[in-house]
Amino acid sequence: MYRLLCLLLIQFVGFCFSQTNAAEKNVEKMAWKNVVRRMPAEWYGTKQALAIADQLIARQMDNGGWQKNIPYHRLLSEKKLAEVRRSGVGSTIDNGATTLEMLYLAKVYGFSKEQKYKDSFLKAFQYLLDAQYDNGGWPQFFPPRKNVGYSSHITYNDDAYINVMWMLRDIYENKKPYNALNLSESVKDEARKAFNKGIDCILKTQIKVDGHPTVWCAQHDENTFEPAAARAYELPSFSGAESVGIVRLLMSLPNPSQEVISAVKGAVDWFEKHEVKNMKVDRFEVGEKKFDAHTVPAEGAVMWARFYDLDTEKPFFCDRDGVKKDKLEEIGRERRGGYSWYTTSPQGILDEYPEWLAKVEKAK
Repeated sequence: MYRLLCLLLIQFVGFCFSQTNAAEKNVEKMAWKNVVRRMPAEWYGTKQALAIADQLIARQMDNGGWQKNIPYHRLLSEKKLAEVRRSGVGSTIDNGATTLEMLYLAKVYGFSKEQKYKDSFLKAFQYLLDAQYDNGGWPQFFPPRKNVGYSSHITYNDDAYINVMWMLRDIYENKKPYNALNLSESVKDEARKAFNKGIDCILKTQIKVDGHPTVWCAQHDENTFEPAAARAYELPSFSGAESVGIVRLLMSLPNPSQEVISAVKGAVDWFEKHEVKNMKVDRFEVGEKKFDAHTVPAEGAVMWARFYDLDTEKPFFCDRDGVKKDKLEEIGRERRGGYSWYTTSPQGILDEYPEWLAKVEKAK
């Protein structure tokens, strides 16, 4: 039996080693977010992983954040690294930027224990604190981009704000992989305070109709909290997509306040009333990296539009001219096939809601 157990252990270690080696060979072909989240745990202790972490430090902006849409796992020469270090549009939380890099550094530090990775993480943590408005919200970019007005808006789009919130909570709750950083109690306390301010801002920005809470826009004015526009085709609206991450975060709170409970109930009620039934989206390729999409009948299918008009509460769609259309088919192919106009994600909230409600009512 002992020999059998030893043999199995050796085989398991060999399997892990082979998986890690395979991962090392293929890492540059992967998306950066997958390198951060999906590599075998042991890989984050490899020389390749540390080299990427070193490049992250080199490409960290002076204010502590990172640029978005950069394949940081593709190593550059010193000359090229110096060139890109001085370029770009600035630090942001958009598209997972900064939070992804912080997660990666935490994972690498868990194996290496090298202080420079912790220092870089803490510099980014301070960036998140500095970027947070006094009202609790986060802009898409900090500092805001010049001549891009919406970059200063409180940004829920693509879960930018919510990604920060989950990270802050994991930090102050000392969850993996952040527990390996052995962060001070003062850092955890700062994370908790920022998180609580973030919840307050979420409640302030929730759109109310006749006094009843509904959902959120993808971005809100940082001063008035009103729904705000972003790109030309991203107009002020009720958002059937971005609201999902917000509601899921609120539903995860232990001992939710009555205001949080009301916010969740209002959002769920809105989702239920704005279903697009018996229809689905058919997206198809029409050329190399070119797509088109249209809606087709689908018995029993349920989905939600990404944008709903603030007055009529009906779905709308836009080209880059910002003119609202009633149907997906009424806009041009470029935007029709190049943007996510519908989502099924609210269904997950509706599925989870009965259990959440029963738990909340039991706690009263």
